[in-house]
Amino acid sequence: MYNLFADLIVLAHFLFVVFVICGSLLVFRWPKVAFVHLPAAIWGVIVEFFGWICPLTPLENHFRNLAGYTQYRGDFILRYLVPVIYPENLTTTIQIVLGILVIIINVFFYSIAIQIRRSRKGNS
Repeated sequence: MYNLFADLIVLAHFLFVVFVICGSLLVFRWPKVAFVHLPAAIWGVIVEFFGWICPLTPLENHFRNLAGYTQYRGDFILRYLVPVIYPENLTTTIQIVLGILVIIINVFFYSIAIQIRRSRKGNS
């Protein structure tokens, strides 16, 4: 059961990372998503810039330890998602680049969403 909790945390972590990177796309359809996405994106950038550890990581490790595992096993989540969330050879420079990419991606899509919203208001 503990291993299942750890897997669910990894899945939630992965989905959060995807939301941080691509959540601005949801703003096109649902503008109010920005109220949730912007704080999430800011958190993601801060974690990358300062090398902080996401609170989900120790929680996942706690459940892995309770399950009796000291390392990752070979199921789908751990084989394919863990390397995305916790890449090997992650340096401070790479983390800063990732943070900058999150900013660039989100500024780009928010700019488009704002332009679309303004043009819709101008045509009304």
